[in-house]
Amino acid sequence: MVAQLRDLLRQQLRYEEKNEDSFLDASQNARLITAAERYYRIMYYGGAESWNLRDSHMFETLKNVLAARGESAKAVVWAHNSHIGDARHTEMGAVRDELNVGQLCRQNFGADNVALIGMGTHRGTVAAASDWDGELEIKHVNPSRPDSYERQFHDAGMPSLLLDMSSDSAVVRGLKRQRLERFIGVIYRPDSELMSHYADASLPQQFDAFLWFDETTAVTPLGHEHSAAGLPDTYPFGL
Repeated sequence: MVAQLRDLLRQQLRYEEKNEDSFLDASQNARLITAAERYYRIMYYGGAESWNLRDSHMFETLKNVLAARGESAKAVVWAHNSHIGDARHTEMGAVRDELNVGQLCRQNFGADNVALIGMGTHRGTVAAASDWDGELEIKHVNPSRPDSYERQFHDAGMPSLLLDMSSDSAVVRGLKRQRLERFIGVIYRPDSELMSHYADASLPQQFDAFLWFDETTAVTPLGHEHSAAGLPDTYPFGL
């Protein structure tokens, strides 16, 4: 795969003459497969290194996409709070030595050129599984804990809001003291929520802004009728 990647880079001009996106797709696939063996070897032993390799790969992908679009290119990255919020201001970085995409963007592009936006909720429903490789379930989200950031937002009494945390307002200063923050992703286990989904964080240092919805509903997957004509299936599962 390393040899294939080198060959792709040598032939970059010829690819770009035909289709710029085709070269980007091919080269990124080669990079992915080149990194895959190392990732699975590391994942076997567990620990922070497998997480760090994964988020570093995500960040390198972002850099490759931006480079392919030119110096003035901008991008929007949609990812989980644990990937977007600066890991240095959470248990991830402070305790487990984990980094993430948000941290790498700030460090490489400069804090003034990046906007890290988190999202949170107090209650509602979420589409998640109980275990890895488990079936998708629509689960009810427990009301947030009294000692959490989410409860602070809930007690403010606003159904939704966008808080700019780049300011030095009294609200932002008051939120800087570390509290528990809830992280719900692919897995949600309400019965062990404190251990499974809460971690200490400093929200205003983790994010530049925070999008709040007091009550949310689970996403509804798009059906086959929304697939574009001629779009290939995503091997091995299809669309």
